[in-house]
Amino acid sequence: MKRRDFIQTGLSASVILAAGPALAEWAPRRPINAILPYSAGGGTDALARAAAASAEGILPVPLVIVNKPGSSGITGATEAAAARPDGNTVMVTSSGSFLLTSMLRDTDVNPFDSFEIIAQIGNLTPAVIVPANSPFQSVQDLVDAANADPSLLRWAHNGRGGFHHVAGQSFLNRNGLKAQDVPFKGGGPTRAAVIGEQVDFAFVGIQQAAGFENELRVLALAAPERDAIRDDVPTLAELGFDYVAVSSPIVFFAPKGTAPDIVSGMEAALKAITETEQFADLMRERGNVPAFLSGADAKARLMQMQEETQPVIDALKSQG
Repeated sequence: MKRRDFIQTGLSASVILAAGPALAEWAPRRPINAILPYSAGGGTDALARAAAASAEGILPVPLVIVNKPGSSGITGATEAAAARPDGNTVMVTSSGSFLLTSMLRDTDVNPFDSFEIIAQIGNLTPAVIVPANSPFQSVQDLVDAANADPSLLRWAHNGRGGFHHVAGQSFLNRNGLKAQDVPFKGGGPTRAAVIGEQVDFAFVGIQQAAGFENELRVLALAAPERDAIRDDVPTLAELGFDYVAVSSPIVFFAPKGTAPDIVSGMEAALKAITETEQFADLMRERGNVPAFLSGADAKARLMQMQEETQPVIDALKSQG
């Protein structure tokens, strides 16, 4: 073995041991492919790539993000669920969208029966966003336009059944509004549609506005509290509008049947990754902050979301 390789191996081992016994007992030997069931450029993609870039020195092998968009995330999820449960293939996704899509549609995969939940690394929160030169300066302006002509407005989201769609549609429903929804494949294309004025507004992660302040205007956040970074943006509740709080934890999943030591090792690795300065810096550049949850806590959160959003899903189903 070359001295440089020996030193690198020793450094990796030291970091792994420092990260905890679960990670120290797990020794992947091949690159780990993390299927991401959306297009590149969206919020989920940004967080996943931040984690992959911060994995060096914690994982002894590369963490490779593989985009597999299609069918609102179900195409990639189906491929990930069918992979060998050996730790070499995992999935990282917007778990809120995955959960809601599986509730809204008759899918062959879902978060609980098809996967082992490894850990959460971050969270995406939807916001109401318009083009920078839009005539709508406030949410009230949008509401007034929709009331004046229900056929006037077009709004974007990144896939029917996803958490942005559910958040936006529930806002419209609860405030007695109508607008034509236009789905796109991922946050990046949705943002591009708003910038290009193909639509009047969008429900998309507030993080999508980071770096595009001259092209986009954020009107409100669909969350109980203001964003940790964009704390200048009011919430819909502050503005007096009814809504359903639907966010999306960014979660890593392993195919069902993956050995517990592999799952716990990967969970420990992800915890160590989210605690690095590099990950925090990359998240900040993308308008977000680390938000780690263990697999057990991430599962509990998804189960709670399932219960709270069931009435919204039932309403969407009844609308056809």
